[in-house]
Amino acid sequence: MKKTALALLLAAALFSSCTSQAELNIEEKIKEGYIETMEDVTKINGVSDTYAKKPENGNPISSEFYCADPTAVEYNGRLYVYGTNDHQQYEAVGDDGSNTYGAIKSLHVFSTDDMINWSHHGTIDVESVAPWIMNSWAPSIVSRVEEDGLTHFYLYFSNNGCGVGVITSTDPLGPWYDPLEKPLINYDTEGLDGCPNPFDPGVCIDDNGDGWIAFGGGKKRGGTDYMPGVARIAKLGKDMISFDSDFVEIKAPYFFEASELNFINGTYVYTYNNSWEQRLEWEIEGASRPGACSMAYMTTKTPLDTDSWVYRDDYFCNPGESGLGYSNNHSHLHKYMGKYYMFHHTMLRQTGAGTTTGGFRSLCVVEIPVNEETLEITPVGSSSKGVSQIKYVDPYAENNGETFFTTTGVDFEYDGTAITAVKSAEKGTVICIKGVDFGEEGASAFTAKVKGKGRIEIRLDNPENGYVNAVESDSTDYQGYLDRAEEKITGVHDVYIVFSDKDIVLDSCMIQGVAVKIIKDIV
Repeated sequence: MKKTALALLLAAALFSSCTSQAELNIEEKIKEGYIETMEDVTKINGVSDTYAKKPENGNPISSEFYCADPTAVEYNGRLYVYGTNDHQQYEAVGDDGSNTYGAIKSLHVFSTDDMINWSHHGTIDVESVAPWIMNSWAPSIVSRVEEDGLTHFYLYFSNNGCGVGVITSTDPLGPWYDPLEKPLINYDTEGLDGCPNPFDPGVCIDDNGDGWIAFGGGKKRGGTDYMPGVARIAKLGKDMISFDSDFVEIKAPYFFEASELNFINGTYVYTYNNSWEQRLEWEIEGASRPGACSMAYMTTKTPLDTDSWVYRDDYFCNPGESGLGYSNNHSHLHKYMGKYYMFHHTMLRQTGAGTTTGGFRSLCVVEIPVNEETLEITPVGSSSKGVSQIKYVDPYAENNGETFFTTTGVDFEYDGTAITAVKSAEKGTVICIKGVDFGEEGASAFTAKVKGKGRIEIRLDNPENGYVNAVESDSTDYQGYLDRAEEKITGVHDVYIVFSDKDIVLDSCMIQGVAVKIIKDIV
């Protein structure tokens, strides 16, 4: 896999030194150019109060970036989440601007293996891959191993409200290619009658390896609020960029947008966003009228039979009903490590940061019960609490990506669209990594490659105190530094990395390599 982003900042920086061999390796690293920092130093006073999640809250996923309309795919044990890059619109219009989505032509990418600490991998510049696009919204991604032995990823997206595009890769982080050099679906697609807004794709691959795509929006001529008549599904060709069936209507009551597909226990599960319209008409026995702008689902075993689709329920209310602010609603149901999760967006970051009211959305996740036998989805609402950490961070393992639980005052250096380093945006910048397990034997040193002028301190469990290590830099080029803790760090801790000044850059790719080499030497 292409390493396009930072390594886990502390997890790759701390290493075990509980044997004489480890001590020897520390000395060897010093001889290789690492500067051992002073023991008597003045500690950093004060940390940034820029917006950050509270320690007990897992949502939003990112405290740094606005992002919406999530989709996800698993690869090599990690879960990769993609979303509409609302932050691109925010940067275009500023605090006083509005999220009209018009400037959005890229997608954010995050990943995790513990559901709490998220690696931000930068953005996919869809416009550079597919210059013909108007916009890139509401992605949906699937993957499968193909005849060449490689895993192929197919990333579908809304081209404004006018159609659907698709880009492909053999890596979840790219590089990405445009196989068609034109939309997969647009107004002129043959057989697509009566769907004025063919957007918001939802894609799945069934147990036979066949791909399916659902989409739609608006209201067909003669359609009603109750039955707009615009939700569509089709079987994709073997190449995943063509069609192997006609476009068939899914008769989805009060359909609005946000189509998604899952394949669970031999059954196709279609989810969509209900409209804001009043529920004046309802003809489905055994199911209650859905809430305004909630998420509903339907099921079938024969997706190309229009009349086979069964409306089940609405299962995810609008975040406003959970007290998180009303917005449009777009979700993705995904099973990871034995649990089902509902990825969605809310206004949490906008509300928490308090700098804008422009409608900029943030990715969130909640756990949701799904009975795979009956296909009953238990309704849930959104929450700032989020989900539980499913595993501790291993500080001695190689970790890919720019990974945090939350940050304050952080900035980044980019290489094209990929993040290459983390940088302090102000004095007292803080990065938090949650649930790091140092084990019984523990860790006793911190190495880093840093440029800029100032200090980086490691603190445990509290950003204001808990000091254990520091490195100090005064160089315009990257320099290696090493500091030993007064006492070995053992057990499970939340780790805080605190920057003393603005524009201190931490290149954790180099940290990762050093840490891994030393651990291998110890073993």
